[in-house]
This record gives sequence, structure tokens and C-alpha cells, in this order.
Amino acid sequence: MSATRFDSDVKWIHVSGPEGLPYRIDHEYAVLGGNPETGVLDMLVRFAPDGHCPRHRHVAPTSTLVLEGEQHLRDTHEGQPRHRVRRAGDYALSDGNDLHLESGGPDGGLIYLSMHAREGHLFDVVDEDLNVVERVTIEGLLRG
Repeated sequence: MSATRFDSDVKWIHVSGPEGLPYRIDHEYAVLGGNPETGVLDMLVRFAPDGHCPRHRHVAPTSTLVLEGEQHLRDTHEGQPRHRVRRAGDYALSDGNDLHLESGGPDGGLIYLSMHAREGHLFDVVDEDLNVVERVTIEGLLRG
């Protein structure tokens, strides 16, 4: 078993997006650990104030704990759109197949994610037409 102090020992990777989207991609993530053999990956995501991550679809069960600030989710489904807000201390468990746009609140946010994917496929990044543009896997995130 390994231990990490996320405030000093992890490698934060900044992600910003292309211009022209109706939202601003601006967040960082840090992989805390993972194991392709067991299908588990744990990570932190830190959103800039009102910063988003790209629209994506989770395909693996995911546990989320909001550590600081807020996590906003704008679900992309046929029919009525839904906007959910999770605040510091909120926990959620998803069975996968969630398609959403995710962001921090006005003061940003920090979330912990634990994803479980026996085949290693965690989520897909999609474009505005919901076409898959990137398949994200445990092995890919561990490689950095």
C-alpha cells in the first residue's frame, strides 16, 4: 500500500480548452494511484472558479466526494436538461453511463474520484455533437 499527501506530493496536470466553446475548460487533475489489474483509479480534480472539464461520459462506476467548494453537473440527456450542485462534504456514487458537463462553482472546487473499471475504460471525452474524441483508460492516466 502507498500513501500520498495530495497537498504536496502529487503531480497536478493543468487542462485548458480550445476557444469558441460556450464554456471555459480550466481545471487540474492529479492521479493518486491506480492498478489496471484490479481496475481501480483514484484521482483529484481541482476546478478553477467557474472552470469546466470537457464534456464526458463515465462508463465505469465512480464514487465522488466534494472536498472543497462546489461541483456543478449539467447532464446531457434527451429531454429536460438537469443541473445538479454538490457542495463540500457531499458524496455520490454513479453506476456509470453518466453524460455531463462538469465544473466548479464561483469559488472553484476540489473533488476526489474513485473509479472502478475491470476492463480499464473509465470515461469518454465527447465533442459538442457527442462524438467520442478521446477514450480515457486507467493505463493512460497512469502514464500521464
